[in-house]
Amino acid sequence: MLVLEGLHKRYGDVVALDACSFGVGPGQMVGFLGPNGAGKTTAMRSVFGLVGLDAGVITWNGRPLDRGAWLGFGYMPEERGLYPRMRVLEQVTYFGRLHGMSRSDAGTAAGRLLEAFGLADRAQIRLQDLSHGNQQRVQLAVALVHEPKVLVLDEPFSGLDPVAAEMMAAILRDQAAGGAAVLFSSHQLDVVEHLCEDVVIINEGRVVLSGRVDALRAASPHRYVDVLLDGGGTDWAEAVEGAEIVMRSGDRVRLMVDRDSDPAELVARARKAGEIVEFAFLPPRLSEVFREAVTR
Repeated sequence: MLVLEGLHKRYGDVVALDACSFGVGPGQMVGFLGPNGAGKTTAMRSVFGLVGLDAGVITWNGRPLDRGAWLGFGYMPEERGLYPRMRVLEQVTYFGRLHGMSRSDAGTAAGRLLEAFGLADRAQIRLQDLSHGNQQRVQLAVALVHEPKVLVLDEPFSGLDPVAAEMMAAILRDQAAGGAAVLFSSHQLDVVEHLCEDVVIINEGRVVLSGRVDALRAASPHRYVDVLLDGGGTDWAEAVEGAEIVMRSGDRVRLMVDRDSDPAELVARARKAGEIVEFAFLPPRLSEVFREAVTR
């Protein structure tokens, strides 16, 4: 298990990490969430010794990290960390060799990954001549070529079109299913909710919420009510005591209410305004759990 315990990091007056602690186990995929500047990238870089911590310890299977452990890890930084003029196959092979693979094994693994990622016909093209999405695929291939036990990815879905994003999601699922510990950050919370069972939410360098997505949604003090009326408008929602209107469009409205609110009472109020076409009383989405966690 990869464990980050009590991490502290300060850049002058700026606190990047403040007693940040969480873990990722084999076969687990964890979404690492937080607003810009929350400390996500600092925490992920610290896993690889790229950030010197002021305090705290990071361990893998109970032992402090060293070069031997890092050789079994895969990292995909948010910034492009590859050589733009190097050809794709040569590049993936090169990084495999940096992880201790033989030239033959690295070349075979690189070719297999490029084939799986739909890049076999671009193997001899320079990285700089690829589209952004294909560069993302190459960067992921570099992180995977040595079959890592731990995979850390910083914003892997950034800039991907829906097809490429689904391919990325499928790859991450396969890695976790194969036993890898997968940690990735993303601002695309709908993707995280679809993909991850577990999340860690960080704000101002400190973990403010963590656990299984379904449990965090259920534990929220709020519930969300979605109502669509047939020509009834949304003005009726303004009179619901204790409710906050989150969204309104035409005859559709979304309300945030206390989780102990009576759905039957809300149905009755809506019926007075018009015929109900749709009604739902649900826990918050992950994006709403996130907003509650970082603004409380």
